[in-house]
Amino acid sequence: MHLTEFAIRKAKPTDKPYRMIDGGGLRLFVTSKGSKLWQLRYRHQGKENVMSFGSYPLVSLAEARRKRDDAKRLLLDGIDPNAQKRERRLAAEAKKITFGHVADEYLGRQEVKGTSKATIKKTTWLLRKLAAPLLERPIQEITSAEILALLQNIEKSGRRETARRLRGSIGSVFKLAIMTLRATSDPTVVLHGALLPPNVQGRAAIINESEFGKLLRSLADYDGWPTVTAAIQFLILTGVRPGEVRGAKQMEFDLSKAVWSIPAERMKMRHPHHVPLSRQALRILDDIWPLSENNGLVFPSIRSKQRPLSENAFNAALRRMGYSKDKATAHGFRVTMSSILNNRGFNPDVIEAALAHQDPNAIRRAYNRASYWEQRITLMQNWADLLDQLQLNLNK
Repeated sequence: MHLTEFAIRKAKPTDKPYRMIDGGGLRLFVTSKGSKLWQLRYRHQGKENVMSFGSYPLVSLAEARRKRDDAKRLLLDGIDPNAQKRERRLAAEAKKITFGHVADEYLGRQEVKGTSKATIKKTTWLLRKLAAPLLERPIQEITSAEILALLQNIEKSGRRETARRLRGSIGSVFKLAIMTLRATSDPTVVLHGALLPPNVQGRAAIINESEFGKLLRSLADYDGWPTVTAAIQFLILTGVRPGEVRGAKQMEFDLSKAVWSIPAERMKMRHPHHVPLSRQALRILDDIWPLSENNGLVFPSIRSKQRPLSENAFNAALRRMGYSKDKATAHGFRVTMSSILNNRGFNPDVIEAALAHQDPNAIRRAYNRASYWEQRITLMQNWADLLDQLQLNLNK
């Protein structure tokens, strides 16, 4: 006998829950507390299943029967109605996951992976500031068109490189969403080539030997703070990046073996780098070493021994020496070293290894680090001797 609205309304709770049968597998489950819940009992692929439709009176008898019939139609097509219900629920939940939610998770993962603080700060600015219009958007609903519009607005302001970096950062967030099953595609993929190429401006550098000799002579005569002068000279001798010299600590040096071991966390490519020290580099360290304390910074700030030289310290000194930013920069000394040594016929692979340029092939990279060490020792001493010679030639 089929259920009626009157019978359902009159049904009272008892000490034990019970079921009221309607037909076609539909039943009303009455709990001991008086709740009335619609259920469908059905079989799929030989297994018995139970599906819930909600509670009465929120779901009426007529609505429950409609849901039963819909489920029966799915079963005729070989579809499990419970499985479809779960898929729809997951799809609805996925729509609630915003780009900002996944972006925050991506940034958190970068911290766990040991990405440098500077890189995380830059990426946070890109995702939280420049990509702000996307933050509250469901990540599955974001289209290539709206990302392109966002990037083109930045591009039109003249920041082509920033637009390119933002596209890459947004793409990284989508890759994480795809890997964690919260997105099915990366809308930035089709945007490769859609932006104008950045206006690349190389680091200002002196590559003429005679001109560089003049700079070395000016540096030797420079009457600024001794730590800054020593740090710039050491920077030129070692071929490393300015930040690696500014952050150098006594504990990283083995003076008896003439080796400076820079830890991975202070290297741009996140791999440790070992620098052979020439006799000239060791002399600078011998002179400057007493300025440090407690195994601290080798080239401390003017204001505090616990703080490194500022990012602008090197370039400010160059400006006071008469070299404009279009003529010479601290980062450009690596270009100078590479250009002069390559022009003089030194082994390019050894030069690249000395500059810690990353070989994309991991096996070749490990081989180069091991096989070129003795050659790098010779190269760094030859470079230091050549710098002395450039100054001597200037004095003749």
